[in-house]
Amino acid sequence: MKNNNINMGYVIFLSLVAALGGFLFGYDTAVVSGTNQQVAKLFNLDEMQLGWYVGCALIGSIGGVSVAGILGDKFGRKRTMLFSAILFSLSAIGCAVSSDFTMLVVSRIFVGVGIGIVSIISPLYISEVAVSKYRGSLVSLYQFGVTVGMVGAYLVNHVLLNVAESGLASLADPSTPTLFEKVFYTESWRAMLGMCAVPSIIFFIVIFFIPESPRWLILQHRNDTAQSILERIYGSIQEAMAQLESTRQMVLSESSTKTGQWAYLFKPAIFKMVLIGSAIAILGQFMGVNAVLYYGPTIFEQSGLSGGDSLFYQVLVGAVNMVTTIIALFIIDKVGRKQLVYWGVSGMIIALLMIAFYFHYGEAMGISSVFLLISFMFYIFCCAISICAVVFVLLSEMFPIRVRGLAMSIAGFSLWIGTYLIGQLTPWMLKHFTPEGTFLLFAVMCIPYMFIMWKLVPETTGRSLEEIEQMISEK
Repeated sequence: MKNNNINMGYVIFLSLVAALGGFLFGYDTAVVSGTNQQVAKLFNLDEMQLGWYVGCALIGSIGGVSVAGILGDKFGRKRTMLFSAILFSLSAIGCAVSSDFTMLVVSRIFVGVGIGIVSIISPLYISEVAVSKYRGSLVSLYQFGVTVGMVGAYLVNHVLLNVAESGLASLADPSTPTLFEKVFYTESWRAMLGMCAVPSIIFFIVIFFIPESPRWLILQHRNDTAQSILERIYGSIQEAMAQLESTRQMVLSESSTKTGQWAYLFKPAIFKMVLIGSAIAILGQFMGVNAVLYYGPTIFEQSGLSGGDSLFYQVLVGAVNMVTTIIALFIIDKVGRKQLVYWGVSGMIIALLMIAFYFHYGEAMGISSVFLLISFMFYIFCCAISICAVVFVLLSEMFPIRVRGLAMSIAGFSLWIGTYLIGQLTPWMLKHFTPEGTFLLFAVMCIPYMFIMWKLVPETTGRSLEEIEQMISEK
C-alpha cells in the first residue's frame, strides 16, 4: 500500500539523533591517529605498546558490542544509547586529565565500550524507525556520522597541532606549564582526546527528544505506545495499524516456537545468517580500511612527508570518506547493496595494488608522494561507497526481530575482533612485512569477501524488515 503521508522530516530527525552515536564512534576511532607519536614519545612506548594504546579502545569495543544487544533487548534502544553517551563523556574527560599511561589506557577502554554499544544500537534504532523505501539511506546516515566524526577528528588534530606549535614559542617557562598550557601546548594530545566531551554531552541531551523504537515496544507488548509513534512516522492511522499488525504477527510467529532466545538463534536458517553476517563483518576489517584510518599519518611519514603534511593528507583522506558516504546515501536504495559491494571492492583491490607499487618502486622511480595520496583517496572512495556504507545496513536488516539485538552483537563482536587485531598488528606488519607487503595482504583479503557477498548474502533493497525476515526463515 502506497503512503504519501510519511513524516520524513520526523524520521530523518530520529535517524540523525541516533547517527550522532556514529559521529562519536568516528571521532574516537580516528583521533588516535594524530596522538600516536606524541603519546609514544611522552611515555617511551615501543611498537607493541603503541599498538596497545591504539588497540585498548578496541578491547573496550569488543566488551561493549558483546553486551549491546542484550542491553538493547532488555532496556530498550533509547536507554542503551543514553548509557553510551555517559561513557563517551566521562572517558573524554579522563583522557584529557590522565596522570599516567595506565589511566589513559583505562579511559580509552571505557570509550571503547561506548563505541561498541553505539556501533550496534544506533544503526539498529534507525533501521527500526525507518520506512522500507528509504531504510538503506537512513541507516547509512549512521556511517555518514562516522565519517563526519573522523574528519572532525582529523581537523581538530591538525588545528590543535598548529596551535601547540605556535603556543610553545610563547611559553614563559616551558618546564612548568599551567594546566591550560599543558593540555593545548606542551601535550596537545590531551586536547585532541578531550574534545570529544562536547559532542558526547550533546548526544546525551538530544536522546531525550526521541521515542523508543516502536518495534522494540511491540516486542514488549506495549502496542498502544508503539502505534502512537508509528502514526507520527507514517501520518496515517491505517498505515500505522498495518505496520503494527505485521510486526506483531511476526513476533507471535516467533514466540509460537516456545524456545528461548539462544535456542531460536541456533535454528539453521537464522544461525546461517549470523555466520554470514559475522564473516562479512570480520573480513571487512582485514581489507585495510582501519589500518589507513588509524595509522594514516604514520604511513604517510614513512613515505617521507613531515608530521604536519601527514596530518593534512589525512584530513584530505577523511574528506573523501565523508563526501563519498554522502553519495552512497543517495544511491544505496537505488543501486542495491550487493552491486555497490561488487564495484567498490573491485576498486579497492586496484587501489591497494597501487599503494603497494608506490612503496616498492616509488623511491627508485622518483614518484611523487601525490601518487600515494591519490591512491589512498581512491581506496577510501571505493571503500566508503561499498563496504562501509553497506555493512551496518545489512547487519541491521538480516536478523529476526526476536534476536536482532543479540545477533547484531555477535556479528559486531566479530567485527571488533578484526578491528582490534588490525589495530594491534598494523605497526608490526608495516615493519616486518614492509608497507608494500602489508597492502598486498589487504588486497588478497578482498577476494573471499566478494565471494561471500556474491553467493551467500541476499539482496534486501526495497523490502520491509518483516519481508526480509520471512524470506530468510523460508530458506
